[in-house]
Amino acid sequence: MNKTVNMNLGGFFFHIDEDAYQKLNRYFDAIKRSLSNEGREEIMNDIESRISELFSEKLTNDKQVLGIKDVDDVIAVMGQPEDYKIEDNEPSGENYAYATNRSKKLYRDKEGGILGGVAAGLGHYFGVDKVWIRIALVLLVFAGFGTGIIAYIVLWAVTPEAITTSEKLEMSGEPINISNIEKKVKEEFENVSEKFKNADYGKLGNQARNGAERIGSTLGDIFITLFNVFAKFIGAIMVLFASIGIISLLVSLFTLGSTSFMNVPWLDYFNTFNYTNTSMWFISLLFFFAIGIPVFFFLILGLKILVANMRSIGNVAKYTLLAVWIIAVGILILLGVRQATEIAFENKVVEKKIIDLKPNDTLFVKFRYNDYYTKDIYHTEDFKFVQDESNHNLIYSNNVRIEVMPTDENVAYLQIEKEANGKSFTEAKKRAEKINYGFKIEGNQIILDNYFLTDVNSKYRGQEVSLYLYLPKGTLLKPDASVERYDSSDSDFFRLRDSSNYSYRVGNEKIECLNCPADENDYDDSDTENTTKVIINEEGVKIENDTVISDTKDIKELKINKDGIIIKTK
Repeated sequence: MNKTVNMNLGGFFFHIDEDAYQKLNRYFDAIKRSLSNEGREEIMNDIESRISELFSEKLTNDKQVLGIKDVDDVIAVMGQPEDYKIEDNEPSGENYAYATNRSKKLYRDKEGGILGGVAAGLGHYFGVDKVWIRIALVLLVFAGFGTGIIAYIVLWAVTPEAITTSEKLEMSGEPINISNIEKKVKEEFENVSEKFKNADYGKLGNQARNGAERIGSTLGDIFITLFNVFAKFIGAIMVLFASIGIISLLVSLFTLGSTSFMNVPWLDYFNTFNYTNTSMWFISLLFFFAIGIPVFFFLILGLKILVANMRSIGNVAKYTLLAVWIIAVGILILLGVRQATEIAFENKVVEKKIIDLKPNDTLFVKFRYNDYYTKDIYHTEDFKFVQDESNHNLIYSNNVRIEVMPTDENVAYLQIEKEANGKSFTEAKKRAEKINYGFKIEGNQIILDNYFLTDVNSKYRGQEVSLYLYLPKGTLLKPDASVERYDSSDSDFFRLRDSSNYSYRVGNEKIECLNCPADENDYDDSDTENTTKVIINEEGVKIENDTVISDTKDIKELKINKDGIIIKTK
């Protein structure tokens, strides 16, 4: 049974067998004896750190004990002190095999770098000159829309700096053994010594005195460089989008503007909404100047950011373009005001038709469509151009709505209201009179067109047809399924169900559904907790939602129908 020793090596805590510990101590003593006094402590610290890393790779848990075999494996990697000479450039034996199989690790080389050492570290890792890495990053800044800056910052943040001797050897892919560690430390020590030997001590005072100023100037230059790169990027974006904008405006000018000289599909639509009768070419030209001139100045600004010595376009050109822009915007504002005034007033024409219903007759209502303009009653258009059988150009619209309303009169009647807009009440009424809408009343049946037509010269001025069906109390009503698409009745008075099989009757305050299912009945579903239903049928008497009524004043409503007796309480 061997004793176990607790050992602190390179800042890490290990459990090691006593025999292995003694062998490791003898190994360290041999290394110390093989080293000269120059840089001995630094070399030993790096060697201990490396051996600590090798031991850590072997451990699978914190309680594992290192043995003699583990020490022998580490010595095989690091080598015996007497096997090396500082002037040797290549390792041999087992160490050479380990060196050739060892891969490089990515670190930042601040000693060979300018900012954070990212480019120098990538150069070590890929085995290329760091200059080419820097050129690639600069190209990414301009050709990759600034991705070079982002890549550099990300690599700076995630890549560790090579600080220790072991990390510097890993960065260059050299084996981390006694010879290389000693060689690396002595090289750095000699470089520092050489700098001190060659230093001009007469200048050291001035250098120290100006050190802070140089550091501040360097940092300032770095920030200015980064700002300039970012500004160039912004300038390139400005030039790109401004160029696209100007090209798009030119294409629009020669496509939309040319419609004044040729017949194109969208010209009729434009003229229908062009209440001022202004030429499309002239409007296109105004928009080109109103939008294109600011975009042009935006392009010039972007070019000046990219090209520092770019000449100005001159004050004459600037003021001329500014004047043209002001004129174009002013005319567009005037046209907009005129456009608004053309639809400032609304008026209508009203037609009233009496419906001659016999006692106990049911009024049937339905909508019909014209199969010349459409093949389905549910296919609707708010506005489109059509041509009738006589080749007359017309405006076709399904902007028709119907509202069922109560009346105190003894007869039912249909009120047709045709509405339109205009620059005055008189003009709006004239335009409303030109609306052609068809309907038919035959006995107890009303057949309504689901569309209207108007002449294309009337232009589209918000034309619509509103139908008001006034029904006295007790009138029986059966609407067709086509009515649902155009119904705009007040739901508190008439709630149309999605079925043509339901019949309705006009009551005191609302229209009741006579044959709707119980879950679609007229009573408010929100009051079900205050509703008692008594059902009497062949199965007996059934009471739903039992409620105690202590006073008849608590009764809000009492209904008796085919479902039973329905009592609503307050």
